[in-house]
Amino acid sequence: MNPNTSRRDFLKQSATAGAGLLAGSLVELEAEGVPNAKSHAIPIVDTHQHLWDFRKFRPPWLSSEPKLNKSTTMEDYYKATAGLNVVKTVYMEVDVAQKQQMEEAQWVTEVCKAHNTPMVAGVVSCRPALPSFGDYARHFKGSPYIKGTRQVLQVPEAPKGFCLRPQYVKNIQLLGELGLTFDICIRPEELSDGIKLAQLCPNTRFILDHCGNASARNPHQEQWERDIADFGQQPNVVCKISGIIKTVKPGWNAGKELESIILHVIESFGTERVMFGGDWPVCNVSSSFRGWVEALDWILRNMKPEEQRKIYHDNAVRFYGLK
Repeated sequence: MNPNTSRRDFLKQSATAGAGLLAGSLVELEAEGVPNAKSHAIPIVDTHQHLWDFRKFRPPWLSSEPKLNKSTTMEDYYKATAGLNVVKTVYMEVDVAQKQQMEEAQWVTEVCKAHNTPMVAGVVSCRPALPSFGDYARHFKGSPYIKGTRQVLQVPEAPKGFCLRPQYVKNIQLLGELGLTFDICIRPEELSDGIKLAQLCPNTRFILDHCGNASARNPHQEQWERDIADFGQQPNVVCKISGIIKTVKPGWNAGKELESIILHVIESFGTERVMFGGDWPVCNVSSSFRGWVEALDWILRNMKPEEQRKIYHDNAVRFYGLK
């Protein structure tokens, strides 16, 4: 690469070998034992799979989200991902009521153990500000199925600086000791808090969700760009290319709207430290699972096939130690 060329320009301009694996080319593939695992040339590990079967869990926040306030099951997920070669999934917690957190973790473990769905691992809900957090997190030490925890921080009950309180930091440090990860899902104007948390917990591995919650509808993202570049300098953080499809207005060209955001994330973290996440069914607010994959395919069209495969599959398998 020319030293005067930015990585973003390189990603846009680089010639692509092996056109058969490029974005937009759909070929018939067989994936053993995985329903509907066809057509998308590169196998997909979905690192952000939501499910909320109201027969088991009814997350409180859904009552204020009419577009999402209905059961979503594995059968629904199969329909949404049909033909896209989704070979593995990592379940992402859905902010269940605190009293149901352990029940959620047990359910995830049971589904993964059954080996009859693509779900092979999960990230479960947590409340690191609570004194009881340590006892809760220790249940998952050494689990082959529960890989980490998350608390959504972009809610009123988590004000700016919430994740930097001493008890919170101490408990996130404990996650590192237990071999568990922590997903950072935070307001974009508070990304600096997430950077500080990662610096205070150097032995804990972090995943920054949803490209740091950038938005296609925000024309002024200079601070976000600087913060993402700083996040990329933290060796214990990877970034999930997920979620932001919901910020594109329905009917707009999602690829063009999101291209600069996603290429900046890849430029900042490198192709070894980014992973795809479907964020279904939340992506349905503006698009669909297929619409999101097709938009990302277009954005990655000038990358080498092996780099595309890292983003869609290999990095997730390596980071989570998936079997």
